[in-house]
Amino acid sequence: MTASCQVELMARTRFPADRGLASRMVVTMFLLGLLYVVFVAIIIALGTSAIVALLLAGGLLAVQYFTSDRIALAAMGAKVVSRKQAPELHAVVDRLCAMADMPKPRVAIADADMPNAFATGRSPDHSVVCVTTGMLRRLDEPELEAVLAHELSHVAHRDVAVMTIASFLGLAAALVVRFAFYAGLFGGMGRRGNQQGPPVVLVIMLVSAVVYGVSFLLTRALSRYRELSADRAAATVTGRPSTLAAALVKVSGEMSKIPTRDLRTAEPLNAFFFTPALANGFSLSSLFSTHPPLQRRLDQLARIEAESGPAT
Repeated sequence: MTASCQVELMARTRFPADRGLASRMVVTMFLLGLLYVVFVAIIIALGTSAIVALLLAGGLLAVQYFTSDRIALAAMGAKVVSRKQAPELHAVVDRLCAMADMPKPRVAIADADMPNAFATGRSPDHSVVCVTTGMLRRLDEPELEAVLAHELSHVAHRDVAVMTIASFLGLAAALVVRFAFYAGLFGGMGRRGNQQGPPVVLVIMLVSAVVYGVSFLLTRALSRYRELSADRAAATVTGRPSTLAAALVKVSGEMSKIPTRDLRTAEPLNAFFFTPALANGFSLSSLFSTHPPLQRRLDQLARIEAESGPAT
């Protein structure tokens, strides 16, 4: 997706176009695409069957792209609810979609005490916004509206589709490493014909590890920026940056009361969540977070509040 395409998309909704996010998406996609071309060229030059891993990764990407909403809902044990089942939640989503002039996504609820929300789906017409029961119990209506505005911004910006595509290279590299490892383990890849130089399997594993590391860092950086962009968009549409800030503080504080076991179980879905589910102690999720630090998000909202003045 080019920057001009994203700006054109944003013109169809009242969520403000974010040229910074658009440019970062373009740069990230270009760098990942360049990295992918180099990666495939090296794999082919080595003359190995590891290309099968790339084909497999492509298939998995397609499955993830077209079924991301169902996968996320299933992972959280969430169910789509009708207006009759959750009238108040539907009313908030209806109001926000009218304010933003965008299609209404499906609405789902996950029976989980962890206070969180997420949106997923490859396009505004194939999306779902989900809230946990823990979030519904803890937030008042204005705070819930601010959180859902953040999530609907992700839908409007097609963040899920972009992040799914951006994650492809990392998935491919990880699969190639595994293929190369097992091929080397069972003797499927030896040294080159002249018996000189390092084993092919080691070269492939090294190249794949480097590619995975670079793509991981690029997608994490993009993910953190898109969260800041969604905060800005939500503050603009609702006109209440301080309410979103209050929701962030409340949810982050309540998250510390959730059992560590439940947080670790939810960590794989952090890229989707309003706030990351981070258990105490060291983890890769805390070291390479999908979200910017809480204080940075609060500082940004405070600046927006100061620039726009108090809400009326």
